[in-house]
Amino acid sequence: MSENLSRRTVLKGIGTAVSLPFLEAMMPRSAMASVPKAKAVRMAFLFVPNGIDMANWTPASVGSSYELPAILKPLQPVRGSVNVLTGLAQLKANANGDGPGDHARSTATWLTGVQARKTAGSDIRVGQSIDQLAAQYVGKDSKFASLELGCERSGLAGDCDSGYSCAYTSNVSWRTENTPVAKEVNPRLVFERLFGSGAGSEQAEARAKRDLYRKSVLDFVREDASSLKDRLGARDSQKMEEYFAAIRDVERRLIAFEASSPAVIGAKAPEGIPSTRADHIRLMGDMMILAFQADLTRVCTFMFGNEGQNRPFREIDIHEGHHDLSHHGKDNDKLGKKKKIDLYHVEQLAYILTKMQSIEEGDRTLLDNTMLVYGGGISDGDRHNHDDLPILLCGRGGGALPSGRHMKFSSPTPMTNLFLTMIDHMGMPVERFGDSTGKLQGIF
Repeated sequence: MSENLSRRTVLKGIGTAVSLPFLEAMMPRSAMASVPKAKAVRMAFLFVPNGIDMANWTPASVGSSYELPAILKPLQPVRGSVNVLTGLAQLKANANGDGPGDHARSTATWLTGVQARKTAGSDIRVGQSIDQLAAQYVGKDSKFASLELGCERSGLAGDCDSGYSCAYTSNVSWRTENTPVAKEVNPRLVFERLFGSGAGSEQAEARAKRDLYRKSVLDFVREDASSLKDRLGARDSQKMEEYFAAIRDVERRLIAFEASSPAVIGAKAPEGIPSTRADHIRLMGDMMILAFQADLTRVCTFMFGNEGQNRPFREIDIHEGHHDLSHHGKDNDKLGKKKKIDLYHVEQLAYILTKMQSIEEGDRTLLDNTMLVYGGGISDGDRHNHDDLPILLCGRGGGALPSGRHMKFSSPTPMTNLFLTMIDHMGMPVERFGDSTGKLQGIF
């Protein structure tokens, strides 16, 4: 090969643009050699609502030899890339004189470390979230500054929790102190955003042709793909085939979900949102992975559910509402069902992390090059407490993050100290964030 392949190479077709994953042809001497290593690290925040069954979440011992508790056992295949963090708190989610509303405050504060103004009106205010601060710094290096995903729609109006706006309970990402970043819950719209190009009419035309002739986005970039193949070695060719296979798999699942959605006469077209939460989480998680893999974004938030939501999980034989079960009152039956929901969520996290671990990027994996925080803003759903939060820090931060540990910090340690440490690793010159008191010692 006479020249290196540009990291920004895109396969183009009518209304279509397919960015490429990391290939050896792009940086033959070392992975991520053309950009500062810290900037190549991805950052993700995955949120779960209504607290956790902490007795089955918290390891009994600290260090690297701890035993995975029941809820975390699905993480065994990626245990070496997961840190369990105990003792972190978001004290600005406490009432602090504002009365009830712990669910709303827990979500609004989770990534901001700021007390939310108690209002059900339009005068919402909390603070910029850590993902959006990071996006300001690394967003210029990718097509999308950040990606916001979820399984339940964002709200901007109405009273969703004891006088707190629905904007608080349904958003963890805040561009400014009074501007939440609405998440996308429709998998099809996320896919079209990732792989669409040109004017909206051109993208619509391309999708219509794909639907009519049962074609893939890859069929629209076939000519560019064939030309590229001649420039690739055997390993890169294999990686491209694996990447294309992942895109085809997502498309196939999208089509299947859309075909199975019940159409109602007089209603809008089915949106193809999967009927089970596991299918929805995995499909959205796969698109987050594709976005990271193709360097379309380096920052993502993903809400598995809105805070305080009360949906049943009939797919795992739980017919009571999630929120109702979280108020268990130490009832063994309710605790057992809450544990089952928490385990169900961790199983989806394990799916996402395992897939990220399987994707090679030079001498590392996509998971190695990521810092992914999983957890929520409430510890025990019955107590509504915001200390000793259930928090996992997954990935290796570009190789600099020791992992596979249970780390116990003096409670309450501000969770914003973790955020300050993460953005410091990404090269951001920030001395304070939210209610932080300093960097979290021992992480790196």
